Amino acid sequence: MAFDGIVISNIVRDMKEKLVGGRILKIQQPEKDELLITIKNYDQYRLFISADASLPLIYLSSSKKEAPITAPNFCMLLRKYIGTARIVDVYQPDFERVVVMELEHLDEMGDVCRKKLITEIMGKHSNIIFCEEEEGRLRIIDSIKHVSSAMSSVREVLPGRDYFIPKQGDKLDPTVTCEEEFVSHIGGYPDSLSKAIYMTYTGFSPLMSNELIHRAGFDGETNTKELSGDMLIHLYRRFDAMMQEIKDGSFTPCICFKSDSDKVYTGEEKEEGTPVEFSSLKLTSYEDAPDMHVVYFDSISNVLEEYYAKKNVITNIRQKSADLRKVVANAVERTVKKLELQKKQLKDTEKRDKYKLYGELLTTYGYGLEEGLSECVLNNYYTGEDIKVPLDKDLSPLENAKKYYEKYAKLKRTYEAVSVQVKTSEEELEHLESVNVALEMATLADDLDVIKNELIECGYIKGHFGKGRDANGGKGKSGKGNAPSKNAGNREKSKPLHYVTEDGFHLYVGKNNYQNDELTFKLANGGDWWFHAKKTAGSHVIVKTEGRELPDRVYEQAASLAAYYSKAASGSKTDVDYLQRKDVKKPNGAKPGFVVYYTNYSMTVEPKIDGLTLL
Repeated sequence: MAFDGIVISNIVRDMKEKLVGGRILKIQQPEKDELLITIKNYDQYRLFISADASLPLIYLSSSKKEAPITAPNFCMLLRKYIGTARIVDVYQPDFERVVVMELEHLDEMGDVCRKKLITEIMGKHSNIIFCEEEEGRLRIIDSIKHVSSAMSSVREVLPGRDYFIPKQGDKLDPTVTCEEEFVSHIGGYPDSLSKAIYMTYTGFSPLMSNELIHRAGFDGETNTKELSGDMLIHLYRRFDAMMQEIKDGSFTPCICFKSDSDKVYTGEEKEEGTPVEFSSLKLTSYEDAPDMHVVYFDSISNVLEEYYAKKNVITNIRQKSADLRKVVANAVERTVKKLELQKKQLKDTEKRDKYKLYGELLTTYGYGLEEGLSECVLNNYYTGEDIKVPLDKDLSPLENAKKYYEKYAKLKRTYEAVSVQVKTSEEELEHLESVNVALEMATLADDLDVIKNELIECGYIKGHFGKGRDANGGKGKSGKGNAPSKNAGNREKSKPLHYVTEDGFHLYVGKNNYQNDELTFKLANGGDWWFHAKKTAGSHVIVKTEGRELPDRVYEQAASLAAYYSKAASGSKTDVDYLQRKDVKKPNGAKPGFVVYYTNYSMTVEPKIDGLTLL
């Protein structure tokens, strides 16, 4: 994510084309650090500006935002001065992350005056500053954020103070550099090539430094001292070509997504995936990267709206799922500790058969033994070997036999009870791991509602559904665990992932345990194929055959899909079980998503999505 000088240059060009000559119709301040300015030119545009420390932005927006009934003071001031002003120029000084809008308006006497609305996109130091020319200097009238000397020793941003842009060390303007200057500065920088570029030139982010280096065919981690003069000249020519693209306005706004498939995308498609970076120039360094795809857009404003909308969805889902993740993590921790204790108890019962043998031998040979012995040697008639049997000398041989039988009976009862507990705990742990996989796959609020209801039903969360199932899978008094929440009607419904192969076969992937059950036992027919990562938590994958024979390639694609949507997705190879749906069974009272099968095939695959289209 790089809101650098190059992106600002793209935004300024778009604003020049669309806003210069236009007149301001409305000024709103939806949030404390935001402005929404409506401008009428040949068309009507909304300019969104945010000086929020965590997310500073400026772009032409297609959406509206609700404004407070009573406008804040800064908004009222702007309405007073430039409520109907005409935009005469938009520019970017010295390739900085600064946008200056020059505005023309009439004062109270009817004279033409000029003001400047300056947007600084500088992280936590971002601001929106309203200024006017006065006796050859630029004076601050007001700003959306006031910065006193106690807050900054570099510059005060207060009414009446002079406005200036803080210098970024000794950084150079890349729009006016020459070959000799470039070679001298980059070649003399004592660090990596990537750092040398973004630390030397204003407006260059690490992302664009690496893009420039990739275009030149170099490694960004290379130390500048390792580059010869010819190599530096070659790098400068790539640098000059990039700067010429910017000067000519040959921008290619784009977003790089972490791919959900290896399909080739076009700029008209709205694809699922995680946005990783955005840029105003082509990101050639990402075009050939595995699991990445670059989508191109008509304007940088569309890029910013799309990028931050998708980022916000992902961030919000992560934030909303935090409580559920904590519940699951705590339950996993408790179950692991409980399982360790149960396995230790189970190990302690391994002596039970030895005690049974002692009792049998003492019963058989005890009549010939003397009393008061602390041990004896008896022949084990099962193996023919002699074994030493410890005795309590205060008891008779037959009483010792009875004591060993009692120990055996007690350990046998313990073994039988703890064996059931271990199996239950292992199933519970497997179920919790499947919930974790579902949380990783959740992309909608409704996905989280379904998972939450499953946790309520299984007794991990107290909810309005009653007691539900207890932590060990026992039936409680709950209703249906997947009942919708009160506000679910206004949300996009959670649906299984639906892929199609090049051969036209449809594959379905459950995003949670309820969907796994629905796919396996409602959507799938007996002759359809069922896939699941072997002995690990993961999604059920169904391949609809529709009476056709599956090609080998489809088996491999479905298995790779099952591996990709499983706990084993991070591995290089994963074993996947597959069989016809008619051979998959669900035990009575089993938890959501739990199935059993006894006859299956297996294959080892890479966890990936290859040759599939997500519908």
